[in-house]
Amino acid sequence: MLKQSRCFLLLHHRGKESSAACHHHICFGAMDLQSLAGILHAALSPNPHERKEALHSLDQLQYAPQHLVRLMQIIVDNNCDMGVRHVASIHFKNFIVKNWSPIYGSDVQHRMLQSDEDMVRDNILIFITQVPPLLRIQLGECLKTIINSDYPVKWPHPLEWVKHNLRCEEEVYCALFVLQILSKRFMLISTKKGAPGYHIVEETFPHLRYIFNRLVQIVNPSLEAADLIKFICKIFWYSIHVDIPQHLFDQDIFDVWMVSFLNLLERPVPSEGQPVDPELRKSWGWWKVKKWIANILNRLFTRFGQFEMVFSQRTVFTMFHKHYAGKILECHLNLLNVVRFGDYLPDRVINLILQYLTISISRRSLYALIQPRLDVLLFEIIFPLICFNDNDQKLWDEDPQEYARKGYDIFEDMHSPSTAAMDFVSELVRKRGKENLQKCIQFIVETFKRYDEASIEYKPYRQKDGALRVFGTLHDKFKEIEPYKSELEHMLVHHVFPELNSPVGHLRAKAAWVAGQYAHISFSYQNNFQRALQCIVLRLQDSELPVRVDSFVALRSFIEACKDMNEIFPILPRLLDEFSKLMNEVENEALVFTLETMLDKFGEDFTLALYYNLAGVFWRRMNTIKDDDEASRNRATGSGCLRAISIILESVSCLPDLFVQIEPTFVLIMRRMLTNNDQESFKKVLEILSHVTCFSRTISPDMWSLWPLMMEALTDWATNFFPNALVPINHYISKGTAHFLTCKEPDYQQSLGNVILSVMSDKNMEDNNIVTALKLIEVVLQNCRGQVDHWVSPFISITVERLRQTDKSYLECHFIQMIADALYYNATLTISILKKLGVVSEIFHLWFDLLSQVQKNGSRANFRKKHERKVCCLGLTSLLTVPADQLQELALGDMLCATLDALHVYKDQINGTLRDKKYYEDEDGGDGLYASDDEMYYGFPNDGYQANAITLGKCFARATKPFNPHGGGDSGDEYSDDDEELQSPVQEVNPLVFFVDTLKAMQSLDPSGFKNLHQTLDPVYQHIARNIARSAEEIENEKLEKAIINMSLQE
Repeated sequence: MLKQSRCFLLLHHRGKESSAACHHHICFGAMDLQSLAGILHAALSPNPHERKEALHSLDQLQYAPQHLVRLMQIIVDNNCDMGVRHVASIHFKNFIVKNWSPIYGSDVQHRMLQSDEDMVRDNILIFITQVPPLLRIQLGECLKTIINSDYPVKWPHPLEWVKHNLRCEEEVYCALFVLQILSKRFMLISTKKGAPGYHIVEETFPHLRYIFNRLVQIVNPSLEAADLIKFICKIFWYSIHVDIPQHLFDQDIFDVWMVSFLNLLERPVPSEGQPVDPELRKSWGWWKVKKWIANILNRLFTRFGQFEMVFSQRTVFTMFHKHYAGKILECHLNLLNVVRFGDYLPDRVINLILQYLTISISRRSLYALIQPRLDVLLFEIIFPLICFNDNDQKLWDEDPQEYARKGYDIFEDMHSPSTAAMDFVSELVRKRGKENLQKCIQFIVETFKRYDEASIEYKPYRQKDGALRVFGTLHDKFKEIEPYKSELEHMLVHHVFPELNSPVGHLRAKAAWVAGQYAHISFSYQNNFQRALQCIVLRLQDSELPVRVDSFVALRSFIEACKDMNEIFPILPRLLDEFSKLMNEVENEALVFTLETMLDKFGEDFTLALYYNLAGVFWRRMNTIKDDDEASRNRATGSGCLRAISIILESVSCLPDLFVQIEPTFVLIMRRMLTNNDQESFKKVLEILSHVTCFSRTISPDMWSLWPLMMEALTDWATNFFPNALVPINHYISKGTAHFLTCKEPDYQQSLGNVILSVMSDKNMEDNNIVTALKLIEVVLQNCRGQVDHWVSPFISITVERLRQTDKSYLECHFIQMIADALYYNATLTISILKKLGVVSEIFHLWFDLLSQVQKNGSRANFRKKHERKVCCLGLTSLLTVPADQLQELALGDMLCATLDALHVYKDQINGTLRDKKYYEDEDGGDGLYASDDEMYYGFPNDGYQANAITLGKCFARATKPFNPHGGGDSGDEYSDDDEELQSPVQEVNPLVFFVDTLKAMQSLDPSGFKNLHQTLDPVYQHIARNIARSAEEIENEKLEKAIINMSLQE
């Protein structure tokens, strides 16, 4: 029998009602807990069916009354099985992360009871102190969500709780655990006076400093002490991420911290207890301490240790540079020295130390400290780090695709000791080249010489690899300076090109890369260039994938440098074949650059040849399927061909006539892919279809023949890809409007209308599909204005039905936007339909409410993108054309005020004067991260959309990206507008001009009514109306001036 935990009696609520609720919480029968524990235990079952049933039951129970309370009871019950408690904690965490207010877009955000929220807030900090580490991690994720949402406005308690528990020795660990979460919440926000981060530092750093000093002074510290030190280091690092807190400007305080950091940096890591396994070893507590201290010192140095980067923190600069920069450098050199003797130092620590040393090169005083040890550092530590090593060989053998990927991944480079070592050499030659460039080239030459003189079984292949890497990385210097410049051809011919045929794979790859770095030099003997090019082409058929990748990347430089294209034309067929194969094996942006160079150099003929070659490979693969394994391989090859075709189509977008030539074979490929139920490639198929429909001048009958296949696939097996179809469908309708409207065999209108209504009526449909359906309705209404009256009623009816079913504000905005589109299409027809449905007052009350909602900073909460607000303005303005007797449920004056208000916000938005844009730049440095309840009034977070470039690739990427109602994945201008990338007639319509023209029409039709309306208008709105009229006039005058200029230029 599951027992209730005694610690659950700590559950409490404020006030009498809360106390009563608490009493109800803790009086559940044992069977309730026992049953829930049984379901949680079944979720651990090795039987897939039982596990699936249990997870389904948990999903059904998650919104049941008191379910959260029961989960918490189980989590903190020490008598319960740990596996069950762990499942309960994960389920609890998932629920909190998904449903904690004000999570935007959650379909159940209003189902979480306020009493449950209060209960969780009141107890989660206590429970964190009582559960084991495995469960604390899950509760920590819950706490992170709650703090991001509620601290400090709705829930200031955590800081006081941390301060109290920092004074209790037995609770220090959990206090630091919570403080780390608090500090990370504000790491990207300034710690200037008044900011939340400032208060955290001021209130906690005195306690942290005391605890830190005590821990550092322990003679034989335990691993638990390392964990506490690590927490404090992370908190410190989060707090200095943006700027130095004022608290640290006190020299005595700053000195205490720095002395402790240096003590820990110098102190040897305990040998006892270190894991043997390399992966476990680098995560061991004491090595983590070293890493975080190195992180802190690098942050202080890069941000505050260089005079040109500090103006407001000169005191900190003086303290750091005068007293500590040199000491840190000495500690780093000593720590790095262990690498010479084969002792262990984690890769990340090596990387951070080398970053510090690299920055030190430019400072004369610090470079003076490096100089006496430079030769040892350079040739005994850094050079071995640059060389190919055991880990590289293991990855090369076991996962060549990953090896090839990492070689071109800048994020991997950020943490790589090898890249940091090479960066040190590059900076040394760049800043101190006078005394070091000759030293480097001499070492390279000596390494080459030793390699040449060694017998085959003793050749130092890895040292040669390192020397080649240095030689290739320093190519800019060697190509500029004599006497090195005149010796480059000799070096390449004798030491680089021969390695293209080396028996060692990594040397062949490195030689190909180096050859590409020097392909642009002026060869005295053109035969040397041709020989290298032939070897590079030969390596495209190498047995090792990384060699093929590096060779194809190097080929780009040879093509750019080639003076006689006749040298390459004969081998083009082979290049096409090898590229097709390589695209099937690995995705690499550098390969795309080579392809683009080839397309640019060889023009339309090459493009067509490459396209037809890829098409031929595609059909050969598709038509030679014998068994399941071969089918899988051929599908992969077909997918690679499709990727390459997509690249070709995007690269030749400026040559629309080319699409006419490739269309017949293209249509055949598309027909095959649209009918073979290949979900893995369907997204790429739609992307290719987007390219062709966008860049072709017209939509041909053959292209229209693909429409029914696309509709059938979206209805049958490709529903998940409905958002991906938005862009090509938009192109079809916008470029072929007449055909879309008139053709009845097949009936394009009916097929699209059926898909839209099917998606909208499915209650289980994902939100991103609903939004796509609404956008497609907009495409139809805006492109076919006045010609699809028969679709307006079913579209409005299903929209109203879905609107009544949702409580999601962002979906409400999309539904209302569809009503605005319908009003712009035909306001009188739309109002008549809304009246038949009996929802006129309901719709406009919601619309005006959404328009009026604001955030705490004063910015509008809804319709934040330019296109959304433009459609609202056009819809509201169109209402003014409806006869007054049909608008009895609406006050014309209120309607006009709402329209003027929307236009005023739109005008400010266009002019770039919205307050919240400045707010986010000032408060968050423009990151768009950590939007929280502190910043929101109605709980609608920063949309965070990136500024748009009008390219199809980005358009398709945004139209097909995973749906995120938070908009939190992008970090650009939240007022840019991805919808504008969809071709739309309203792009040419200015809402201000449209409004003025509409008022002029009203005035001409009913002068007395217009005069009366204007006189009863509030003076504030009269002023807004005058400003809008003035702006509209300026827009029209500017358009007229441009037209006159264009006419004069044509004459």
